Amino acid sequence: MEDEEHLLEAIKLNLELEDFFVRAVNDGKKALKVYKEEKFDLIILDVMVPEIDGFQVAETIRLENSDVPIMFLTAKNTSEDRVTGLKKGADDYLTKPFNLEELILRVHNLIKRSKKGDELKEFNSFKIGDKTIYFNSYELKNADDSITPLTKKETMLLKLLIERKNEAVSREQILETVWNYDVYPSTRTIDNFILTFRKYFEPDQKNPIYFHSIRGVGYKFTI
Repeated sequence: MEDEEHLLEAIKLNLELEDFFVRAVNDGKKALKVYKEEKFDLIILDVMVPEIDGFQVAETIRLENSDVPIMFLTAKNTSEDRVTGLKKGADDYLTKPFNLEELILRVHNLIKRSKKGDELKEFNSFKIGDKTIYFNSYELKNADDSITPLTKKETMLLKLLIERKNEAVSREQILETVWNYDVYPSTRTIDNFILTFRKYFEPDQKNPIYFHSIRGVGYKFTI
């Protein structure tokens, strides 16, 4: 979704040259209409568009769909704008003027990352202690049969650590698999995920047996 016609056409053409099928619209109302009628692997939004602005479009889409990648491509370039975009559910935020090659690389990365998330459906469940993770439904079944919902990022990080069990997984590998390289979480953000996993699974959170932080390297799941 882009309101500058010449830029809209240029982006559309270059993405089509990369073998993407592109639906281009120039206002927020049309964007939501098209979104509801079709299925997309990625949504690119400008902020300053007629009818409904891009932030509202992203927020509306996220109420219905937590999985489809959303990228903002906009002249709104303050840190406050970027934070707002990410809070509304964007996975990436690129400001104008931009490098076309960089845009295409980001598009490929977002779609690749999304498809990795979809692969969770092939890895159905995994048991840790008396709890079971269900990857396809993003749920944790507790010993008393109650269900704890998991976020997509929690599920993806759990899957990565479990697949690499007994190995140290670097922060860079986590960024590639769970986060877009262009939206860097702090080390503390990843630490908070590990702390959450300890609350879920560890009998004694202060003496973890499953989820470990490896100083200067990354994180490890052992079983």
